[in-house]
Amino acid sequence: MAVRFQARLDRILSARKSLLCVGLDPDPALFPTPLKRFAPARALPRFIEGIVRATYPATAAYKLQLGSYLAFGVEGLSLLGTIVRRIGPTRLRILDLKANDIPNTMRLVRDGAFGALGFDAITVSPWFGWESLGPFGSDPAHGIFVVAHSSNPGAPDFQEIPTPRGPLWLAVVAEVRRLAQAQGNAGVVVGATVADAVRAARKSLGDGIPILVPGVGAQGGQLASVVRDGVDARGRALLVSASRSILFASSGRDWQKAAAAEAERLRTQINQLRSGIGRP
Repeated sequence: MAVRFQARLDRILSARKSLLCVGLDPDPALFPTPLKRFAPARALPRFIEGIVRATYPATAAYKLQLGSYLAFGVEGLSLLGTIVRRIGPTRLRILDLKANDIPNTMRLVRDGAFGALGFDAITVSPWFGWESLGPFGSDPAHGIFVVAHSSNPGAPDFQEIPTPRGPLWLAVVAEVRRLAQAQGNAGVVVGATVADAVRAARKSLGDGIPILVPGVGAQGGQLASVVRDGVDARGRALLVSASRSILFASSGRDWQKAAAAEAERLRTQINQLRSGIGRP
């Protein structure tokens, strides 16, 4: 029987001694100067492969935003599977597309992301109802991160709507806990810029259920509170995601060295913050 996703994630976090997730979200306008002599589609694989090589020692996971690759057309989409293979199974590979649709469509999304492309997990939205996520229950070796509270300024428009169980986003978290306990392959996405949201999510989820936290770095999320409030009793079950602050740490010839240094700085800082919690 295949290892359930939550257990595999925990093994990776423990083995890598890292909670860092690098967001591989390329933007051709921000590519380092040495790569701008190439056309964007030719610069893309050089940039992404260079970032992966540079950050690999410090990283437990990589998250690839689908929209960033759609912008490069066919070349961008074809690179997704290549990068997943280059990263390999010792790091978690997350496809960030926040998918949601009727179950038949979500079954195809599942097969494409996990089978054809080789990702370990994807981000999903719950708006079509919990039945829409049913296809993922039959594949507990792969994971879903359900978007609960995002970090964009307009997030409260809907996510903070009151319900009998508190704000709508916390009702989502409570349902994810049910899925995670039943299937062993669910977690939540909570933005780092939302005050006290990570703490509330961890309190609702308990131990062992992972939280993926974007918004640390360029978006200005508070790293100390995210780590303190987001880890479980063992000091794990948390992925802290940074993208622009690592990818575009330098626009000069030293761009790979700068990315490596920023990734290692974040990994070290996260580990220092969690050093008194459980077993890092």
